[in-house]
Amino acid sequence: MFFGETAINLDAKGRLAIPMRYRDSIQEQCGGRMVLTYSAFDSGALWLYPEQEWERVRDEVTSLSTFNPGHRSLQRRLVGSAAAVEPDGTGRILLPATLRQVAGLEKHVVLLGMGSRFEVWNEAILNQKRVEEERSLSEAASEEMARLVL
Repeated sequence: MFFGETAINLDAKGRLAIPMRYRDSIQEQCGGRMVLTYSAFDSGALWLYPEQEWERVRDEVTSLSTFNPGHRSLQRRLVGSAAAVEPDGTGRILLPATLRQVAGLEKHVVLLGMGSRFEVWNEAILNQKRVEEERSLSEAASEEMARLVL
C-alpha cells in the first residue's frame, strides 16, 4: 500500500529516484517490475503500477468493448502507451521521453502514493490543480451553507 507525497527532481536523463521507503515494498510485490502509463483522467500526470496490479488493470481495460469510442480512447491511453520500467541499482527508473513530454514532466515532479499505484505529477500542474480543487470545494461549501441558511 503506497501513500504519501514526495517532491523529486528528475535527473538530466529523465530518471526518477524511487524513495527509499517504497523500495523494499516494490521489490517484494513485483521484483521491481513496474509499468508506467498516462493517467486516465489528468493531463500532467503519469500512473506507475507494480506489475501485478498493472496486469489486473490492463485486463479490465482491455475487456471493455472496442465498439465504444470512450473505451477505445481509454485503452489507447492506458494500455497502448504503457511502458515497462524497472529500477536500476540505485533505485532510479527511466521515464520514457514520450511519456514525459505528453505529461509535461520537467525537472520538478511529485510522486504521490495512491494505494495500489503511484501518480507522477508535474509539480506546477499539481499545485494548480490543488488550487482549483480548493476553490471548487469552497464554492460547494458556500452553496451548502447558503442552502441551509435560506
